[in-house]
Amino acid sequence: MTLLALLAAVTAAPCPTTTDPAASLCRALAASSAQNFTAAATEFERAATGLPAGDPRTQRMLAGAGNMWIAAGQSGKAALALDRALAGTGLQADQRGLALLDRARAAEAQGELKVARQFVKLAEPSAAEDPFLWYFSAALAIREGDLRTARSAINRALALAPVSADVLFEAGHVADAEGKQGEARQYWQRALAADPAGVSGQAARRALALINAPPAAATPAKERK
Repeated sequence: MTLLALLAAVTAAPCPTTTDPAASLCRALAASSAQNFTAAATEFERAATGLPAGDPRTQRMLAGAGNMWIAAGQSGKAALALDRALAGTGLQADQRGLALLDRARAAEAQGELKVARQFVKLAEPSAAEDPFLWYFSAALAIREGDLRTARSAINRALALAPVSADVLFEAGHVADAEGKQGEARQYWQRALAADPAGVSGQAARRALALINAPPAAATPAKERK
């Protein structure tokens, strides 16, 4: 059964209660759709365990588990699953690029910025057309204190996804770090307009409130007696 067929089946009928890989995959997709990311990661790993030795789908299931562990806020478990996925040959081309990017995200969440940058560079050849790669690279570069890389990366993200609220918000963050508050304000206004109720839109709203706030009045010094 193809992934699209499984997704359709998830919405049409309950998943089987059996322990075979197909049933585990069905439950993983259902849990992911319900945003129950811990359960989704667990079922992806169960599906990987149930596949025959050498089956290339094993790495794809582990990559799915890693992605779900990141969504669940479990970066350590994500790193373990993704390392196992990347150790095999089941991930090719853009699939491998996305897994490398997820591994970078797991490293960044653990504060391992140098490791994260290494995985970003490994992901670039196969994920260069994915705006999220450059969005993440820009955000990582801000944490690294590398504004030149941040600017280069966010420009590439903007070229690929010029109306993405996520990208626009991060572009504002980069401009603000460069001391270009006027440019930052413009990007955040566009991010808010693009997705007013979304996470990035709301983050842009808060950033605009801060950048537009008048400076606090200085407390007058007490008169000397």
